[in-house]
Amino acid sequence: MGENTKIEWATHTFNPWVGCAKVSPGCDHCYAEGWAKRSGSVQWGPHAERRRTTAANWRQPMKWNREAEASGTRPRIFCASLADVFDNAVPVEWRADLFALIRETPYLDWLLVTKRIGNVRAMLPADWGSGYPNVWLLITVTDQIEVDRDIPKLLRVQAAVRGLSVEPMLGSIDLSLCFDLYQYEDGDVWRSRNMSRPLHSPDWVIIGGESGPNARPMHPQWARELRDQCVAADVPFLFKQWGEWLPMDQQERSREFNGIVADRANGAPVGGYPAERVHQWDGAMESYRAGKKNAGRLLDGVQHDGYPGARP
Repeated sequence: MGENTKIEWATHTFNPWVGCAKVSPGCDHCYAEGWAKRSGSVQWGPHAERRRTTAANWRQPMKWNREAEASGTRPRIFCASLADVFDNAVPVEWRADLFALIRETPYLDWLLVTKRIGNVRAMLPADWGSGYPNVWLLITVTDQIEVDRDIPKLLRVQAAVRGLSVEPMLGSIDLSLCFDLYQYEDGDVWRSRNMSRPLHSPDWVIIGGESGPNARPMHPQWARELRDQCVAADVPFLFKQWGEWLPMDQQERSREFNGIVADRANGAPVGGYPAERVHQWDGAMESYRAGKKNAGRLLDGVQHDGYPGARP
């Protein structure tokens, strides 16, 4: 449940408890809910009890911390892949235990990823201050509606690193105003370029397409636009994956996409593709259901692995 995760931006995953409920369009095809149904180990939904994981699992971060101290590395811990740290249904005592564990593991960088940013300030420990130095706070947003609603809430929370996990990406996103947010002295956030005291923009942006049997495709222009905005604002950008669907204009540049359709070598743009494996965006763009592994994670032939470093 945690050692050496295959998630591109994390070293390990840690689930202090499991179980959650859907709160966003991005949750529609939740992989964690699918895991829960297959395993039968926990119920899912707003009225289901969350299940705390074993004491042995809770000892894992201490082991990783000792190894990190000895090696001089800083593993990134995704918390939590099968739950949400700031879920209302989680007992307060469990969350207090988690923050105590985080304080005891200073050689680990904890990536707390939440869809419930509105809960965060009320659920932080009393000694949070301007943020624990080893905690990165990320919010999951999928489209412009969630960006406009949740980024101001994120930027009101002090943290060593604040970032966005745009996965699954379900629409075009404009962060240009976000990179110019300002605030009044009382803390209210406004979209204006004429105020004083600029707020820091998010320190990191991750984007990715959806995987799984009901995955929705991601248009390549959505990814390009967000990449270009991050480059212009000097914000680290990580392209995690295309997911199940690979845009046609990316196939020649994908190292992983090899001979799925035989007549591609003859220049046929769509020939040989079963209709159910083709998504038609418009007259000039189609995506092919290649599968996550074959679709890969190259955007216009480039692997983007930006990470936040020392930022103000």
